[in-house]
Amino acid sequence: MTQDMTTGSPIRRILAFCAPLLIGNLFQQFYNLADSILVGRILGVNAFAAVGSTGALNFLVLGFALGICSGFSIPIAQSFGAGDEDEVRRRAGQLIWLGLIFSALITLVAVLWTDDILRITQTPAEIYDEAYRYIYIVFLGASATVLYNLSSGVLRALGDSRTPLWFLIGAVSVNVALDLLFMRVLGTGVEGAAYATVLSQAIAGVACLVYIYCKVPMLRMTRDDLRPDLRRMRLIAGIGVPMGLQFSITAVGTIMVQSAVNGLGTAAVAAVSAGSKVHNLVAAPLESCGIAMATYCGQNLGAKQLQRIRKGVNGITVISFGYCAAALAFNYYLGSTLSSFFLDGADAAILENVHRYLTFNGTAYPLLAIIFIFRNGLQGMGFSGQAMGAGIAELVARALVAFGLVGRFGFLAVCCANPAAWIFADVLLLTLYRVELRGLERRWSAEAETRCDASYACLRRA
Repeated sequence: MTQDMTTGSPIRRILAFCAPLLIGNLFQQFYNLADSILVGRILGVNAFAAVGSTGALNFLVLGFALGICSGFSIPIAQSFGAGDEDEVRRRAGQLIWLGLIFSALITLVAVLWTDDILRITQTPAEIYDEAYRYIYIVFLGASATVLYNLSSGVLRALGDSRTPLWFLIGAVSVNVALDLLFMRVLGTGVEGAAYATVLSQAIAGVACLVYIYCKVPMLRMTRDDLRPDLRRMRLIAGIGVPMGLQFSITAVGTIMVQSAVNGLGTAAVAAVSAGSKVHNLVAAPLESCGIAMATYCGQNLGAKQLQRIRKGVNGITVISFGYCAAALAFNYYLGSTLSSFFLDGADAAILENVHRYLTFNGTAYPLLAIIFIFRNGLQGMGFSGQAMGAGIAELVARALVAFGLVGRFGFLAVCCANPAAWIFADVLLLTLYRVELRGLERRWSAEAETRCDASYACLRRA
């Protein structure tokens, strides 16, 4: 069901759109947690650390895929906001070609560089083989990730955040069932977790695509809509590729920190892996608000309603800050308890490091909320190249921590990596948001004046 976000109460529209996103995001986290819990419980701490050590590398490659898919859907949201259904179909048609091209490129590059990156990041020798086998299979299935995120991204661009949720819930259920089948029944080890992830993503993607074909008349494309159009491809790629690069640049910084963590030993890797799982779960509402803002700002840019964009951004920021207080309390009192589900038999030292990691991150959640809201808002308005600078800022901060502080302060410095990166990114994002909105305001005012002058000249001639 499509939803026009250019009318009605901004906050109500955003929250109504955000609710299914949040549920979907939580299920996505459970999707990841299922792998982690089952790997840790069935295969042990070393296998859990092996899968966890690939997290940054996974984010580098599949984060790029997620970024480009999100970016590719933004021009569709803008056309939908402008009320141009023909252009919605034409742009959607080009996504098929772009999806095929980038799926092939992502798979090829990832498979070729997996071994090199794992060695560069100093993956501990005792977990290297399992880490390699797991992530290699996940990368071979990158096209499944692209398929689901492209098809669900198109639906969200049209204001439908509910339908992708149902397919994601189904995928999570399939993933858990396949985890148990492969690892416990068939004894496939970490490879089974990877197979389960790829297959469940593929099932969700195909189901979403079939739904679009059968149930969304606006997206029933003609042969002309599907004909390759380089001009439209460049427009879509011009927004999507910088978004993908922003994810990957952020991931490079995370890989630097992961490399430093790997140098601290398997116990430190396990603590960060478990802490990151809890952090991702707790931060899911903040991320969902950000994703909602991309569609909201994209549609309202198409409708040329800048004041409505400002009102929505300000309102959702206040709501997010309120959630941050509750998230910090959860991390402090319950975070390490939740992390123990991943670490069967973990010693007290690991759990203490998890608690420290979650407390430092939780304290800085308002900074993270700003990143999600303003970065996605800028990207929704088409400024994905500018927003990519936030990823570069995060990279610089994480590099400073990884190379300058971890060797001296150990795990304490690791806990400071995310907050430092969020501070660097926020300074840039808040500045860019203010500058770009003022630029749009001036440009649209000038265009309106030009149209008025032209109309006046026509009346005088008449």
